[in-house]
Amino acid sequence: MKNRAFGRYYLFSLLGVLLASVYPIYMGVSVVEDMLRLGTVYAEDYPKYIIPYTPIALAVLVGVALIPLMIRLPGRFAQGIGSGISLAVFFASEFLLERLVTVTRTVTGTFSTLENWQMYMCYIPPADTVERTWTEVNVLMGEYSPAFKLHFYLISVVLIVSLLNCFYGFAQVVLTGSRGKCKPLIVQAAASAAFLAMCIWACFTAFYRTGELQVSALSAVLMSIFFVLFGITVGIYAASFVLGKPRILSEGMPAFCASAVTLLMYVGEMVLLSGNLYRFGEGWFFSAIGGIVLAPIDLVIVLMSGGVTALAAFMMARKRGD
Repeated sequence: MKNRAFGRYYLFSLLGVLLASVYPIYMGVSVVEDMLRLGTVYAEDYPKYIIPYTPIALAVLVGVALIPLMIRLPGRFAQGIGSGISLAVFFASEFLLERLVTVTRTVTGTFSTLENWQMYMCYIPPADTVERTWTEVNVLMGEYSPAFKLHFYLISVVLIVSLLNCFYGFAQVVLTGSRGKCKPLIVQAAASAAFLAMCIWACFTAFYRTGELQVSALSAVLMSIFFVLFGITVGIYAASFVLGKPRILSEGMPAFCASAVTLLMYVGEMVLLSGNLYRFGEGWFFSAIGGIVLAPIDLVIVLMSGGVTALAAFMMARKRGD
């Protein structure tokens, strides 16, 4: 009976991931086709944000496809090995796309590698990648630095491991019939889905940035939510490994992880913007604190991601009766 239930779970999981991956994989196929046929991808035909989303889709699809094989290994290693293989698929496909694909602007006739082009697109909404005269953004971009991909890779790794944590976790629930980790997995799934939705929103709108350091109120709100959700997703993932431990560990460690990775995202943004950060408004609350680039609002966001994570970990422990 359990094997039959597991078979249904696996089939629906694989089909669901496959359906969700159709567009990212289509983007990758269309780019490879253009490279083989034309030797380049023209800017107007470039599917937005093929990196990192095509490699992410491939990585998650491989990880889910391997669940029956991985589950035969000792249970505690299944998820780790499956996630490791998926991350290897991600970095291999990401590296190939970055190095082998070139994007050509038909207006100027200039071309660049995909990683350089992606760096340019991080500054402005995808719809505004037409030829125009930039001032501030040109100064900020400076010379290409691969370090800008720090936040891309952080987002990618978090999405892959958090989603696979849910798929492998629910697989164990179906096989063992133990529902002890069901509610924490639901919280993880909700956080991962919300963060993925924000990533997709950013993919198509770049949160409505215009290429200037001071962003609109709408952009500021969306970026703040994105940063907090990123930290919470990591924190809940960490919490799933320390449930039932003393509170300083079961709540403190996830909260620390959430705030730490949120701060690391700010570092990635600072690298992208050549030592600057986007500003969410005017006045002292939104201006850099003396000696550091972060503003008070940025510190609030970093602490908020940790605080919400600690509260979620506390509530999960209460629901388990720990």
